[in-house]
Amino acid sequence: MTDFASLKLAQPLLRAIKDEGYSKPTPIQQASIETIIEGHDLMGVAQTGTGKTAAFSLPLLHVLSDNEGRKAIPCQPLALVLAPTRELAGQIGDSLRLYGRHVPLRSMVVFGGVNIRPQIQALKRGTHILVATPGRLIDLMNQGYCKLDRVKMFVLDEADTMLDMGFIHDVRKIAEKLPGTHQTIMFSATMAKTVKKLADGLLDDPVHVAVAPEATTAEKIEQRVMFVPRDKKRQLLTEILGDEDIKRVLIFTRTKHGANRVAKQLGQKGIRAEAIHGNKSQNQRQKALNNFRAGRIRALVATDIAARGIDVEGVTHVINFELPNEPENYVHRIGRTARAGCEGIAISLCEKDERAWLRDIEKTIRASVPVDRDHPYHCEEIARHTGPAPKRGGGGRGRNGGGGGHSRRSRTRGQGGEASGKRSGRRCNRNTRRSGSRAA
Repeated sequence: MTDFASLKLAQPLLRAIKDEGYSKPTPIQQASIETIIEGHDLMGVAQTGTGKTAAFSLPLLHVLSDNEGRKAIPCQPLALVLAPTRELAGQIGDSLRLYGRHVPLRSMVVFGGVNIRPQIQALKRGTHILVATPGRLIDLMNQGYCKLDRVKMFVLDEADTMLDMGFIHDVRKIAEKLPGTHQTIMFSATMAKTVKKLADGLLDDPVHVAVAPEATTAEKIEQRVMFVPRDKKRQLLTEILGDEDIKRVLIFTRTKHGANRVAKQLGQKGIRAEAIHGNKSQNQRQKALNNFRAGRIRALVATDIAARGIDVEGVTHVINFELPNEPENYVHRIGRTARAGCEGIAISLCEKDERAWLRDIEKTIRASVPVDRDHPYHCEEIARHTGPAPKRGGGGRGRNGGGGGHSRRSRTRGQGGEASGKRSGRRCNRNTRRSGSRAA
C-alpha cells in the first residue's frame, strides 16, 4: 500500500503530514507528487475534495526546501500559485503553512477587497511562495512590488473557474512575465476545450493525471430531487430544515439577491443563516465563513462563484434552492458535502422552468437523480414536464486531504475528466406528509 513516505517527500513534510493524522495519499496525490518532484509539467483533472491542494503543495514545498541557501528576496517569489477566488487562495495559504511548518520557507497570500499596503509590506520582507488572485497580483506587478523573473514553479489552480470568471487575459499577462525556464502545474475540474487551449499554451510536454471519469459525482453523496412549484419553494425549504439531522447545510441560489432573500427568510423562521456572494465585502464573506465553520450559523447561502474554494468540514447537506443552469456547477455544488471520507446528502428543489436543466445535469453526471415525492408540495405536472429549458442568460453565471477515485496518468494532452519552463396539465398533488432528510 502506497504511503506518503514512498513518495520521496522530505522528512519535515512527512512529519507535518503525520502530525495531521494522514497516512495514505489520495489517488490525485499519489499520481501527482512524484511527477512534480521530478520536474515535469503536469495537467491534473480533479474536482474539489480529492486532495488536490496537497497534491501540489507538498511537492512544491519539497522542491523549494531542497534548495538550501535560497533566502527570501524582497518582491521576488520563487513559486507562484494562482487561484480564482479569495477563499480558495486563503485555503491554499493555510495548507502551505500547515504542511510547511517544519521547513524554513515563507509563504503569503494576496487578494483584492482588502487594503493593499500590508501586502506590499509583506512582499518587501520577502517570500518564497506567493499565493494570489489574478487581479491583485496584476496591481502589485504594475506598481513594481512583485516581480516574477525568479519564479521556478507556477501553479494554476481551478483553471476552469478562472476562465468562467473572465480571468483568461490576466492569466496570460501573468504567464508572460515568468522566466523562460520554469515548471508549470495546472489543475482543473473539467477538461473543456477552453481549458485544453489554455493548457496547450502554458504547459510543456505535460504528464496528464485524471481522477475518476468526467463530471461524475461523489459516490458517497445521496442525491434526491423534489419537484415543487416556484411559489412553494421557500415553505418547502423551511420544512426540510425542520429536520434536526441537518447539522450544517450549504444552500445554493443562482443570484446574489436570491441568496440574500433566502438567508433573510430563514432568519425570520429562526434558522441561523448568512449569505455569501460577490457583493459582500471580503470582511463580510470571511465573517460568514468563520461563523459557518464555528457552528454559530447553521446555514450558509451562497452563489456558485462565491462558493468556489469553500472547504468546510462537516457539511452534512447541500440544498440546491435553485438549480444551476450550467450542469458542471451541480457537480461543484454537491461536492461540498461527503468530503474526507464522510457521507452527505444533496437535495435539489426543481420548479417547472428548471426541469430541462435537471435533464442536462443528469446527462452530465450520467445518472438519474432519484425523485422524492414524500413532501407536502410535490407537483406531478413538473415531474412530467418535458418543455424547453429557459435561456442560460441572466441569473446564472456570476463574475476550491479528501476522497478519491481511480486515477490515471498519461503524456497525452487534453485527455481526462473530473473527480476525487511554461502550461441543468395535471393539478399538483399536495401530499400531507412532512418532508424530512436522513442524517448523513
